[in-house]
Amino acid sequence: MRYVSKSLEETKEVAETVVRGLDLGDKATVLALRGNLGSGKTAFSQAVGVALGVNGMNSPTFVIEKIYPIDYRGFKHLIHIDAYRLEKHTELLHLGWTEICKEKENLILIEWPDRVSEIIPENAMRINFKFVDENTREIEIHES
Repeated sequence: MRYVSKSLEETKEVAETVVRGLDLGDKATVLALRGNLGSGKTAFSQAVGVALGVNGMNSPTFVIEKIYPIDYRGFKHLIHIDAYRLEKHTELLHLGWTEICKEKENLILIEWPDRVSEIIPENAMRINFKFVDENTREIEIHES
């Protein structure tokens, strides 16, 4: 599915559409958010958070991972990871990646998944963001 967002409000609508389509699986649900700097990954993540009742989310660039409690259709934790500063996938493994991926109640948003591509689950929803101009972003969703 491909969307063209011309505002933060439209990005929020895309995020809400994605959230409405989420279902609990037998392992964590992973949304892999790809795109260059300024392409809308963090804005999308924040919109997902708002849709799930989390306000005040900001990028975990310097702390790598932030965990928020949620209660949505069986999901209990929204885990927001920014892998931009990671040099290799083993760094994410040291932060407990394997364990958080086992818990079906976890919804994981990972920005810069290409930095740790070796450990992104095959069934991850891949969402690509493209900067078009100051107000416009292309958002392309590939479900597993």
